[in-house]
Amino acid sequence: MGDAILVTGAAGFIGAALSERLLAEGREVLGVDNFSPYYDPALKEARLARLEDRPGFRFRRLDLANRGDVAGLFEAERPRCVVHLAAQAGVRHGLEAPFDYADANLTGFLAVLEGCRHNGTENLLYASSSSVYGGNAKVPFAETDSVDHPVSLYAASKKANELMAHSYAHLFGLPATGLRFFTVYGRRGRPDMAYWKFTKAILSGQPIDVYNHGRMRRDFTHVDDVVEAVARLVDRPARPNPGFDRAAPDPATSWAPHEVFNIGNSQPEELGRFIDILEDACGRKAERRMLPMQPGDVEATAADTTRLEAAIGFRPATPLTEGLADFVAWYRASNGR
Repeated sequence: MGDAILVTGAAGFIGAALSERLLAEGREVLGVDNFSPYYDPALKEARLARLEDRPGFRFRRLDLANRGDVAGLFEAERPRCVVHLAAQAGVRHGLEAPFDYADANLTGFLAVLEGCRHNGTENLLYASSSSVYGGNAKVPFAETDSVDHPVSLYAASKKANELMAHSYAHLFGLPATGLRFFTVYGRRGRPDMAYWKFTKAILSGQPIDVYNHGRMRRDFTHVDDVVEAVARLVDRPARPNPGFDRAAPDPATSWAPHEVFNIGNSQPEELGRFIDILEDACGRKAERRMLPMQPGDVEATAADTTRLEAAIGFRPATPLTEGLADFVAWYRASNGR
C-alpha cells in the first residue's frame, strides 16, 4: 500500500487547504484535479503553487470521469486513504449544465469507488453536502433525519454519492465516511460563493443581490474548522454499528462500515446579519438589491454536530465575525483593495 493520502480536488478550496494541513503534519499527499473552468482556473493554479514545492507533495492533472486514467492511478499508487473532494459544485449551475453533475459527481465518484474497491483502500472520506437535507423544515439538521427530498440537482447528486458509497461498504467492506459540509467560507475560497461576490461588490462600490430579501439563514462554517474535522477523520475509518436495527434504520450509520457526519458551525446567521458583519469588515456599506428566493435554494441550514464531536472530540466554532474579517483581509491583500 502507498503511504500518500490521495486528495481529489486538491487545487480546489477545501482540497488545497486540507493538503496544506496534511503536509504540515508530515504526511505525504498525492493531489489530483482536472482544473474545471466552472470558475477561473487561475485561482486553482495559485492554490496549487502553494503546494508544489512542499516536501511530500505530488500532483496529477486528471479528470475523474476518465475511468481508465483513474484505474491506472489507483493501481500505481494503491492509497490507504482517499479524501474525495472533487465535484461539480454549485446549486444554480445545475439549471444550465446538468450533465456536468453526472460526469463529475456520479461517473467520477464511481471511478473512485472502483479504484478503492480493487486496490485495498482502507479509508474513504468523501464530500457530501448540507444540501441533501433539501426541503426539511426541522432544524438543526441531524444525520438521523430523512434526506429524501432534494431541491436541486446538486443535492440529488450528493445524496446519490451517499447511496453509492453505502452500497460499496456493504458489498465490498469499503469503509466510507460521508462529510456533509455546511456553507464553507474563508481565504482562497470560491468566487461563485456569496461572501466572495459580496466582498468584491462592496469594495468596488457595486450593488449586491440579496435573495429571499435577506431572510435566509445559513450555517457558515470556516474552512479551518472543516480542515480540522477532516484531518481528524483521516485515521478513523467508518465502523459498522453493531446495534443497527433494520426494522428502524438509522440513516447516520449502518451494519456496513459507512457513516455520515455533519460538519457545520451550529450557529446559523440570517443573511441580512451576515451582510452587516461583512460591511463592518470592509468598512463600507453595501447597496442591497432585494430579490426573491432562487430555484434550488433552501430557506435555512443548521448543523447538529453532536455525532461529530462524540467521534473526534471537535466541532467547528469559528465566530463569523472572526472568519469574515480574516477573509476580507486576505481579499484586500490579494486584490490591492
